[in-house]
Amino acid sequence: MIKSHKHKSASSEQSLEALDAIKKKLLGQKLSYHEIFSLMDELSHEKLGPILTTYFVAAGFKEGFSNNELYYLTKAMADTGTKLHFKGIVADKHSTGGLAGTRTTMILVPIVASAGFLIPKNSSRAITTPSGTADTMEVLAPVTFMPDQIEKIVHKVGGCIVWGGHLGLAPADDLIIQVETPLAFESFDKIIVSIMAKKIASGATHLVLDIPVGTTLKVKHFKDAEIIAEKFKFLAKKFGIKVAVDINQALEPAGHSVGPTLEAADVLKVLEQRPDRPFMLEAKTLRLAGKLLDLCLLDTKKKEKQESGEEIAKRILQSGKALSKMREIIKAQGGNPNIGVDNLKFGAFHYEVPSWKKGVTTGFNNLDLTIISKILGCPADKQAGIYIEKRIDERVDKNDILCILYSSDKWRLKEAIETLPHTPIYKIE
Repeated sequence: MIKSHKHKSASSEQSLEALDAIKKKLLGQKLSYHEIFSLMDELSHEKLGPILTTYFVAAGFKEGFSNNELYYLTKAMADTGTKLHFKGIVADKHSTGGLAGTRTTMILVPIVASAGFLIPKNSSRAITTPSGTADTMEVLAPVTFMPDQIEKIVHKVGGCIVWGGHLGLAPADDLIIQVETPLAFESFDKIIVSIMAKKIASGATHLVLDIPVGTTLKVKHFKDAEIIAEKFKFLAKKFGIKVAVDINQALEPAGHSVGPTLEAADVLKVLEQRPDRPFMLEAKTLRLAGKLLDLCLLDTKKKEKQESGEEIAKRILQSGKALSKMREIIKAQGGNPNIGVDNLKFGAFHYEVPSWKKGVTTGFNNLDLTIISKILGCPADKQAGIYIEKRIDERVDKNDILCILYSSDKWRLKEAIETLPHTPIYKIE
């Protein structure tokens, strides 16, 4: 009886400490590691509740965090959850995101694993886009595993592409994501902490960070991208992770499609080296894979002159080794290793969107693309999505097909068609 009372009292005290920390942050004051740890601990044990979690997220979004607070947040998030254990070089890749239809991870992982480096990729589901990497990978294989199962898969085939949301890696972060999802926003600081906490929990030692910049993306300006990159480098150094940053302008999706199954088709077309593959997606993936391989190769014992990371990545992709490795990963995760582009089925109902005038496609609105995709049923409807026929700077005649909408629900398709005039994906001049 007395023990129970003591436990209750300690728990209440901890809650008060977490509450005081939220109040301090709302007032724009700096938090100590002790205060941040108590907050993350409360969050990870689901004691804080959705209202106080929302207050904390809002306070962080409004005030931001100092470099030391970012370090404390990252450390506390990683320390309050499960950690994966691997030896030697552990490669990883992450994108700040916000750009639909750019599924580089699912091509990069088998390339890096084929080069002989471990790459346990924990990916997220969609927050602000029609499909996350985990949603797309789930078209090809299961993505939900326990930490010990992930370790076995990675030791067996060199890599994995799994959903990290239930693993207990930085569990506080997953609860914060649940609060953010309905609002479809994330603060820059929150993105940085979220990524680094997951990387530390995954045991990453070498990381390539993709920061796409564009007017309708999460990071809209290059000066913001530079600030984010510096904060990443600060945190990476603190945790002993070697990082390469790739800041790039992204005006439109690198792939041909958005939506889980359509994006899986893009990935397989690149891995199978189909003539109709999305070459922008291939080029971006090879650049990122190259940077990551260069980083990893610096710490291997091979001292002699060798190919650049990008040359190695290209050779692995063109030789079919990346496709073979992806099939190994799919099999190890319980999927059908023989699956190919031709086996994928898109939504039963579709509509070809005609150009309303003659001209040149001068703009592409990723936010509107996401809105229409979600109306079509993404990401819950795996077969919903949009196939992009016309790219920026292409000439079009009136009634040329701009894109094709897919859905498994004819009423959702109807609603998307009716919404298009108010949320135009293309700008034509």
